[in-house]
Amino acid sequence: MTAAQIPRQQVPPATGPWHTASTEAVCAALDVDPAVGLTSAQVAERRARYGPNALAEERKEKPWQAFLRQYRDLMQLVLVGAAVVSIIALGDVTTGVVVLGLTVLNALMGLHQEGKAAQSVAALQQMLVMTATVRRDGRQEQVPAEELVPGDVVGFEAGSKIPADGRLLVAASLEIEEAGLTGESTPVAKGVETVVAEDAPLGDRTDMAYMNSQVTRGRGEMVVTATGMTTEVGRISGMLSGVEQDKTPLTRQLDRITVIITVMAAIALVVVVVLGLVRGEDFDSLFVVGISLAIAAIPTGLPAVVTMLLSLGTRRLAEEGAIVKRLKSVETLGSTSAICSDKTGTLTLNQMTARRLVLAGRRFSVDGEGYSTTGRILAAAGSTDVPLEPVALPLALASDAVVRDGECIGDPTEGAVVVLAAKAGLDVEETRAEHPRVAEVPFDAAYKFMATFHDIDGVLTCFVKGAPDVLLARSSRYLTADGGTAPLDDDARARVVAENDALAGEGMRVLAVARRTVGRDELSGELLDAVRDLELVALVGIVDPPRREARDAIAECRDAGIRVRMITGDHVTTAAAIAGQLGIEGRALTGAEFAAMSDAQLEAEVGEIGVVARVAPEDKVRLVDVLKRTGDVVAMTGDGVNDAPALTRADIGVAMGITGTEVTKDAAEMILTDDNFATIVAAVEGGRGLYDNLMKYIRFQMVVLVGFILTFVGAGIFTVAGGTPLTPLQILWVNFAIDVLLAIGLGFDAATPGLMRRRPRPPTEPVIGRGLGVRLAVGGVLIAVGSLVAVAWGEADADLAVATTMGLTAMSLLHVVAALEWRDPRASILSFETLANGRFVVLLLASLGLTFLVTTLDGLQRIFGTVDLDGGQWGVCALVALAFLVLAELGKLVLRQVDRHRGTPANAGALTRVAPAPVSPAQV
Repeated sequence: MTAAQIPRQQVPPATGPWHTASTEAVCAALDVDPAVGLTSAQVAERRARYGPNALAEERKEKPWQAFLRQYRDLMQLVLVGAAVVSIIALGDVTTGVVVLGLTVLNALMGLHQEGKAAQSVAALQQMLVMTATVRRDGRQEQVPAEELVPGDVVGFEAGSKIPADGRLLVAASLEIEEAGLTGESTPVAKGVETVVAEDAPLGDRTDMAYMNSQVTRGRGEMVVTATGMTTEVGRISGMLSGVEQDKTPLTRQLDRITVIITVMAAIALVVVVVLGLVRGEDFDSLFVVGISLAIAAIPTGLPAVVTMLLSLGTRRLAEEGAIVKRLKSVETLGSTSAICSDKTGTLTLNQMTARRLVLAGRRFSVDGEGYSTTGRILAAAGSTDVPLEPVALPLALASDAVVRDGECIGDPTEGAVVVLAAKAGLDVEETRAEHPRVAEVPFDAAYKFMATFHDIDGVLTCFVKGAPDVLLARSSRYLTADGGTAPLDDDARARVVAENDALAGEGMRVLAVARRTVGRDELSGELLDAVRDLELVALVGIVDPPRREARDAIAECRDAGIRVRMITGDHVTTAAAIAGQLGIEGRALTGAEFAAMSDAQLEAEVGEIGVVARVAPEDKVRLVDVLKRTGDVVAMTGDGVNDAPALTRADIGVAMGITGTEVTKDAAEMILTDDNFATIVAAVEGGRGLYDNLMKYIRFQMVVLVGFILTFVGAGIFTVAGGTPLTPLQILWVNFAIDVLLAIGLGFDAATPGLMRRRPRPPTEPVIGRGLGVRLAVGGVLIAVGSLVAVAWGEADADLAVATTMGLTAMSLLHVVAALEWRDPRASILSFETLANGRFVVLLLASLGLTFLVTTLDGLQRIFGTVDLDGGQWGVCALVALAFLVLAELGKLVLRQVDRHRGTPANAGALTRVAPAPVSPAQV
């Protein structure tokens, strides 16, 4: 289904947004009686008018379109042009067909990797058909959620997923988790009372339920107000089509290299033709030679090598838990300088956990994470022992959640207190079986507590769990440290309020527990009246804890010069507290404060911002845009629908594979199969290593390119071998038999030490700086001189066949030396590290072996026009290679001496230490 096939018409609210209208007004506007529901005729008419209740799917790319997309790469287009010129201008069909075949091979390699990534993404998706309980024609029935229409009356209960947007008609102790839409980690208490504020954010529209959110407690009923692409989820999904995607840093840099190479080849062509015309040679023959040189100068293996490098990178990342959907996104991670991360489920566990227990004026800390019952309740040194069973009983009995095998069924906050009861030594299930409820007051947002009544050894006891201020108002006594009871006087109340404020200041959600012995006659009356004169037992501080590995990963990001920011829909106090625990630097802003800042102010102050809370999807996109304008390469992580537009706008979008929504996975460039923020750091390191190795290859490719061009130009100037020192097929042999092996050795080299202590490279940083360009040019001159000396020697000593064979041999040996020398632009090759990478050494030896075979095997001699060389001729070729090695080593020695004199590390060209960032704790 495509966007074009889904009608976008929406039922207009009667007056203002739906959440500001009463239930009666909403039902009247939708022409439905909630007691009866829509009639079959109304359903059929509305389905035809509004379409299915489904999100629009992106148009699938046809295979031929995906194939042609591979040719958007500038180097691919240059190679196609070279092949066409070779066939038409030179009449060299063989060379042209070979080059065209290489472009096809490169395109197929890219498609293959994208196909594997798509299969991995499809394997993550759980194709479950959602159903809905709907009232139609006065009857309850189950229908596929896709068949819902505006005006349908839908019922749901704990565990259900909301199938569409709707105005609540019934809310019995109803709580709904909307983290995927709003980013808020705790469920929202819902009611039917009208929300007056028209501009109320989604998280504050307590009279509405939204598509794809999860019911965690109670039951409810709603009238559907929006379906499909007109829902809040659909609106965010629709934003993705209007978000532009930029080229990756690697694509931009390869485009620059391609332009440089093309310009160099064009200049060389002009130089050869002009010099020949000055000498009075024929233009047509000069043009043919010039075109041959231009084709020789184009590194036909570059796209294939880059694709192989990126493909290897994607496979390595997949083994570590990251699926990359586009090859070049691997490298983008390596240049990332800013990560904007969602909090809930990405930096935190999305599992509410009790962290503090305040009992009888004593504070206890609770370790362990999530819904695992493994953990301890730790008292401060010197504290007397306090019995924990009086706390554990109300926690276990006045809760409905069930926790088994690390999974919570029910309300996440209740799951946290049930786990706390287990850590206190209580067998929760056995306790519930021994002391069943005889009555209960279910939780309701109107009175903000839940009370259950149990027969405990013949004594009827009421256990209460709820908001601290409410239970404090209903309490008259409190539990003392020795298990006794004491009056809750003004001083005691002040201490309770202070403890509550302290826990809230740490970003925790605070619950109070209390108890009371009741008479059996009280059960026959209004149960709410029995919840009075309570004995306050304890306060519990609950938080969605940060992932332990995320804290370490953020510290590693800081060392790597990468700035991490938290972007969340949660409250600013909670977000700032979590940010402080994670080590995220900078001040915390609310979404309203962020939105009120002008672009100029935001660009000036964005470096000071570490947290943006209660943020809208549009503001996430704006933050990404601002960071990109200030020169950052931005990665955005998230799992909720509200993260999807920003994921698309970022340089690299990273979605969670387990908790992430399908909209988010579709929008992302990379999916984490383990939902682990730390995997991003591993991906960054992998991307940096990939780029570092790619730069090794590009340095090598550029120095031999200069050597190729100057060899042909020099041959034309000095009339060496008739201006053609190598034949076209010999050029292809060097490019693919020799250079590709060397490129694989460089591209798949071991990672350079200290990669994660470098500052991220700026996106505008040139691929080849001025100093490096001069050195590459000098290296190219040396290669050209060595090659021409060998060709001239052979031409004077024997004939043209020997001369070109010596040119092929000398150039191959010079390329091997260039690979060794330009593997590291400063370090000497006369060290153990040169031999440490066995694969690189094997490939060097293979290149030397092929250089020998092409001059000795009869079949290769006939194909490439080579002949046998004698010992003296081999000696000349080896001598020019040795001279190049000695001169290159001398040049590096001089550079190292200069660096030492300046106090610069010897590997400064490859490693830049990150200066410690100023630490400023997250603050509100």
